[in-house]
Amino acid sequence: MLILRCPAQLQLLEETLRKSLPTTLPVLGTVMTVARGNPASHEVLVDSWPNFGIVLTRLRPEEHRDPRDYYTNQLSVFYRDKGALQALLEGTEAVSRERAFQILGMQDGLDEAVQEVAGARGLKVE
Repeated sequence: MLILRCPAQLQLLEETLRKSLPTTLPVLGTVMTVARGNPASHEVLVDSWPNFGIVLTRLRPEEHRDPRDYYTNQLSVFYRDKGALQALLEGTEAVSRERAFQILGMQDGLDEAVQEVAGARGLKVE
């Protein structure tokens, strides 16, 4: 996953996400915050640029205090392809399994994908 830091990239991503409202709402707010100074210490990750399949926003890893606090370890996701979501959950370091987290998104299939990956690993999902 690539971390977007360039203001021009963040602006382009923001414009792209606005075209798909309301499903992009969970990530759009964080993208806007990061593009405007990032006072909350978040980061924006994409699987590729500029033709991304998934956008993930999260608190910077160095800001995590308690590995059991799933409110702090909150992830927001928007994906264009369910396969990109599966790949994110199954094999990237962007989603750490060493700590509890919650994942927010507004797209159909998100819950099923999370349940499927968690079930395959024997993990509990609430």
